Amino acid sequence: MNKRSCKLLIAATGSVAALKIPILIKSLLEIPEDELTYVFEVHLIVTEHAKHFFKMSELPADVKIYDDSLEWQAWKQRGDPVLHIELGKMADMMLIAPLDANTLAKMAQGLCDNLLTCTTRAWDISKPLIFCPAMNTRMWEHPITSQQVATLKSWGHVEIPPISKKLMCGDTGVGAMAEVATIVEIIKSIANKKFNVTFD
Repeated sequence: MNKRSCKLLIAATGSVAALKIPILIKSLLEIPEDELTYVFEVHLIVTEHAKHFFKMSELPADVKIYDDSLEWQAWKQRGDPVLHIELGKMADMMLIAPLDANTLAKMAQGLCDNLLTCTTRAWDISKPLIFCPAMNTRMWEHPITSQQVATLKSWGHVEIPPISKKLMCGDTGVGAMAEVATIVEIIKSIANKKFNVTFD
């Protein structure tokens, strides 16, 4: 029996945690068949800064990749598809991992100056949007951060909170992106609920 495709739109921002994007995507695509009644079809938005942390060659060949340059190539005249609108229509759910402090602030204020933030600004809030904050502890603890996270959650977006560990900069504290295994399990759970799937 052919399984339904769950179109998962992943977005990576310019946090060092973007190093884990290849591992995260491979983990989602390698979930044992008996654990899902659907298969993930992964689409990936990368910001220009996210590109600094991993190579596209590290990604599975069937992952479709989008960046800011494609936004402008797709539209030439009236009637042409607008990429950030089309991505929102196509996707069943969206995962932003990692969500850096800058993009968090943009989203909370409704700013949309790149493909990722234009896509979230036009997102159908009846669909799941999951975000994984990742930033230095000092940035995480700034008072504005909790306000911005609360704003996203008030729209129905789901937070996978950061964890405490030794960060790449050498500091230790809360701010690291959640572990890949945690993210995968939560994505599975949300997708199962969306497709009304239960497992004994």
